[in-house]
Amino acid sequence: MLEAVLALSGLGLLFAVLLAIGSKAFHVEIDPREEEVLWALPGANCGGCGYPGCAGFAAAVISGEAAVDGCPVGGAALAKVLGEIMGQEAPTGNKKIAKVMCRGDREIAPERFKYDGIMTCQAATSVASGFKGCTFGCLGLGDCVEACAFDALKIGENGLPIVDAEKCVSCGKCVLACPRNLMQMVDETKKVHILCSSHAKGADTRKVCKEGCIACQLCVKNCPVGAISMDNNVAVIDYEKCINCGLCVAKCPMHTIEQEE
Repeated sequence: MLEAVLALSGLGLLFAVLLAIGSKAFHVEIDPREEEVLWALPGANCGGCGYPGCAGFAAAVISGEAAVDGCPVGGAALAKVLGEIMGQEAPTGNKKIAKVMCRGDREIAPERFKYDGIMTCQAATSVASGFKGCTFGCLGLGDCVEACAFDALKIGENGLPIVDAEKCVSCGKCVLACPRNLMQMVDETKKVHILCSSHAKGADTRKVCKEGCIACQLCVKNCPVGAISMDNNVAVIDYEKCINCGLCVAKCPMHTIEQEE
């Protein structure tokens, strides 16, 4: 009995020595600023920064891999704080807001059959390209809403997602969740938007959507700064060039383009 106790005690001592040696051999110095950065972060762990949670982003900031303005939740205020911790000048920029690039609600773009499957956009898209007449339009089943951790999205009575600009933190989760790539992050100062993503020919678009882009190019021809071009049968805006003049809104015969107040 005594021999067994001594043997176990000896093994315990041996393991303790090995652990002590190992801890010194494999010790990794942690920059004390990393804890400061992590403490300053909002703790949302939304992944909008592109890293696995706030701890991953904090480590990336310290290593220089991530910029101090990389947290979309904290915005400019947090970037300033992280810049002070890192001894850097925080860049300034406008907030980006999620935008639904589709006008095809239930009235404007009616359904072509009744869908009774799994009620997600991802699942519905896989069934005959979706139940909407427009196979490029929003299905309104809320994958984007489900992905938003900040209650900034809801499905409106017309069947399209509604974005609460005040709650949107620019994380981009809704962009990734939409199987039809209809969500886009847009600079909050940009007020003119082409709300159609259909690549169908104009005649075909007319059959399935009352306000879809028909590629008439009137917006392209009348834009004074060349901010609009055609891409595979649909008009697109270069937001870097757009000056919010609204001339394209007035010229669009289909009311596809909107200008926010």
